[in-house]
Amino acid sequence: MEHRLIQAVEKALGWNGAEALGTQFVRGHVDDPDLVSRILTPNRLLDIAMRRSLYRPQFRCFRKGEEVHPAVYYTDSVSPRGQSISMVNMRSLGSLLREGATLILDQANVFDPTMEVTCRALQWWSHERVQVNAYLTTNDAAGFPLHWDDHDVLIVQLAGEKDWEVRGTSRTAPMYRDADPNTTPSEDVVWSGTMTPGDVMHIPRGHWHQATRTGSGTGKSLHVTFGITKRTGASWLAWLADWSREHEIFRHDLDRTVAADHQTLTGAAARLAAERAPADFLRTYEHETTPARQVPFLDIFGDLEAVVCTTHFPPRIEENGATVDVVTSGRKLTLSAKALPALRLLLSGKPVYLGEVATAGGTEVAEVAAILVEEEICAPLTPDLSSGYTGLVTNALS
Repeated sequence: MEHRLIQAVEKALGWNGAEALGTQFVRGHVDDPDLVSRILTPNRLLDIAMRRSLYRPQFRCFRKGEEVHPAVYYTDSVSPRGQSISMVNMRSLGSLLREGATLILDQANVFDPTMEVTCRALQWWSHERVQVNAYLTTNDAAGFPLHWDDHDVLIVQLAGEKDWEVRGTSRTAPMYRDADPNTTPSEDVVWSGTMTPGDVMHIPRGHWHQATRTGSGTGKSLHVTFGITKRTGASWLAWLADWSREHEIFRHDLDRTVAADHQTLTGAAARLAAERAPADFLRTYEHETTPARQVPFLDIFGDLEAVVCTTHFPPRIEENGATVDVVTSGRKLTLSAKALPALRLLLSGKPVYLGEVATAGGTEVAEVAAILVEEEICAPLTPDLSSGYTGLVTNALS
């Protein structure tokens, strides 16, 4: 799946693929204002907040460095029948923004098609899980204090300006669950300056950083942070622990008195680690991830006209002579080899309009598409989902 933002970020940072993720701090600039405004705007973020029932901590507001109590900007919307739904009070929220405040929407990819598609493209690119948070700051509001994240981040400044300070690590490769709380900031300032629209920054895991508009006067800032959680050696060991339950030796109680049993257990653990190497974990993780959320296809609404692959990671296509296997989302589908052209088209990550691809994908394309939709590997391309691709990802025949 080729996504314009990924291509622009690679060019801005001097990358060729995702291998540089997590290696070092780097920043650059996307020289395409139309692309930057296409990703997200302040008004579109506020529209998301207005039209959905959001809850803390997914949607939060900060003022003067302190979190504003939800009661200040949430209200109950009561229907004529007395049903109550918690909604953001847009009038109160507007007052906070006029005074100077920071709004944070976690996992914006859950609510916005453009953010959803962008995160999916980043997952196909990086082979890691990705979520995006949006930060809107007005006037001279402060941001979070100096902190570090337990994942790598790609930051794209979309509107306005914000001042940043980035420092080095004070613990190598810190983790969310760790043996050290890692609470003392590094004194090594890697970069400080102002992010303006189109600026891109990669902050590896563990680097201390903070952003603020304090002292900037009137104005705004909107940036998105793509959090990319890479798997670690500890992740592999946790995966091995799950596999250990298949072997009887690991299910027995530990005997405190028999040293020979301990040696046998150690040997069994070494064999398990050799049998299921880190490469196996990386491959299995991708293809056992549960299917993504999607709108179900119901033929009572009409024919299936367009589809797109919505798996978290690229499906694996395995050719086996007369048959072909599709491995993804915790399942394996076996189809006739004649379905291979259709599969390559339908699993490209690009929107596929079935009426246009019969020649390119073979006469079976509609039948194969129906199977993939039923298995939740592909999703019907609804107008809203299609909007997430428009201008960012070309269709399958482009």
